Amino acid sequence: SAVRSPEGSLDSMINVAYILAASHSGSTLLAMLLGSHPQACTVGELKLNGSAMGELARYRCSCGVPVLTCSFWQKVQAQMEARGHEFRLDDAGTDYRDVRSAYARRLLRPLCRGRALEAVRDLGLWLSPAWRRALREIHRRNADLMESIMQITGSRVIIDSSKNGLRLKYLLRNPGLGVKVIHLVRDGRGVSLTYMDPAGYADAADAGLRSGGNGGDRAWERLPIAQAAREWRRNNEEAENVLKTLPSSQYVRLRYEDLCAEPLAICERLFRFLALPPSDAPRQFREFEHHVIGNGMRLDVGSTVALDERWRRRLSPAELDVFQDVAGPTARRYGYTT
Repeated sequence: SAVRSPEGSLDSMINVAYILAASHSGSTLLAMLLGSHPQACTVGELKLNGSAMGELARYRCSCGVPVLTCSFWQKVQAQMEARGHEFRLDDAGTDYRDVRSAYARRLLRPLCRGRALEAVRDLGLWLSPAWRRALREIHRRNADLMESIMQITGSRVIIDSSKNGLRLKYLLRNPGLGVKVIHLVRDGRGVSLTYMDPAGYADAADAGLRSGGNGGDRAWERLPIAQAAREWRRNNEEAENVLKTLPSSQYVRLRYEDLCAEPLAICERLFRFLALPPSDAPRQFREFEHHVIGNGMRLDVGSTVALDERWRRRLSPAELDVFQDVAGPTARRYGYTT
């Protein structure tokens, strides 16, 4: 674990728990449950995708305050500036895909594939001096942001719920980080429904708080069932491709449905995996101060963890047949058969 110097900086590896998942698989819920541990912290997605925040002046932190006036995020900004970074939540510079080089952006667009294709990608990127410079800077910004948040919260472990495999690939190569991975899987039929209507099935219960406080129906994000099923399948294929590069001791796989059935037992198992002492803090996880960016459920109230299986009522037999055609073998591999 990281040790603090007299000046307050971290002298060794920053301990990161990375939640690897398809979008809308319960990663924000899991991050908030784990982040309630007194020695852990989370702000949700550390890639901090500014385009997903909409109008920043209206975007709310999970504490309920607009992020621009949230005292926590003001402390983070001050810490980052003290480390030599200009820092804005909508332009944080922590997303490995967000580089100026159009050549590098093209190479970074595809999801992670097998070792051979990733080696080709790595070679193509290495040929770009702009990418090599950008990679060093993004590595440094990620480590400094994590370190800043850990110092503000007094934590030993930070949970990053950014989900995507390409980000994990590069975090694993960041020399300042010690990363453990939680591969979170949710029934693809439930995830597909969220892709078909994200405002209705993957956002805050209060319609006025959706899109982080910007509201709206998110109609432009809606996908047809075939594309939704393919998105779920490909994201989990990407996750498996990255996990194949790791020793089994560095990751665990968890089903969303099991988390909802036994949240305290699952959290205890994950605390052991992360070398954290036992804690019953997840029992009332919303009573703790959180400053989470990401899925709208962070703005809901109440600490009850309830399984969301609305797909059983909402997906038609024809849509379920399409899902099985596109993603059935992947779903069965994870144990989703009924």
